Amino acid sequence: MDENLLEVIETILANGKDMTIATLREDGFPQTTTVSYVSDGTTIYFGCDPTSQKARNIARNGKVSLTVNLDYTDWNQIKGLSMGAMAEQITDADEMKLMGDLMLKKFPQVAEYVSDNLDVLALFRVKPKVVSVLDYSKGFGHTDQVEL
Repeated sequence: MDENLLEVIETILANGKDMTIATLREDGFPQTTTVSYVSDGTTIYFGCDPTSQKARNIARNGKVSLTVNLDYTDWNQIKGLSMGAMAEQITDADEMKLMGDLMLKKFPQVAEYVSDNLDVLALFRVKPKVVSVLDYSKGFGHTDQVEL
């Protein structure tokens, strides 16, 4: 793997705020939702209601697709990621604490919405398998694809 490309992926993940994640519904149709996320390297974390459709979808099938796009004012500035990944709910206390610390650092307002009772949230780890890096500064629609 090209180290420069890995750095670009990690930078986009660190600077993005929301991702659109697609999961597979029980009837086979994809479902997309937008969620705020945090990252640690290329590992992505997010939380949601444990009874939500996406939580149920991931419990049934951990294969997901997602996109992260950085803000831009000109098409020549478009940068983003599209990836195929595996998602799974996390229960390890150390990993949950890491995710909580990352969330509070990136989104301090999260403290207003989350109590000490984490049972109201399902926390997920997303590990990319295939990533397309979109970078219009290299030309209209330019992408580099990598496997992790």
